[in-house]
Amino acid sequence: MQTNKNAKCNNCLNNFHQKDIYTIQQFQYKKEPNYQWTLEFFEQLKIGEWDSFCEKCIKEYSNQLDNAWNDQKSQVL
Repeated sequence: MQTNKNAKCNNCLNNFHQKDIYTIQQFQYKKEPNYQWTLEFFEQLKIGEWDSFCEKCIKEYSNQLDNAWNDQKSQVL
């Protein structure tokens, strides 16, 4: 049985199955950075808490988040 790809990634605009949606809310479970810092980071990129992304794009954003966090930590140290 084939199901419709009824969700759309806000970044690449590819369609995907609704059950495969990722949002930045998933980052609230990371130890570092804290979720408030994460929200502020994504706000600068004009990404909202409920924007939908495919797995590939959310992984790219995760890498950007980690790089920005590590850069900030190294500047403080």
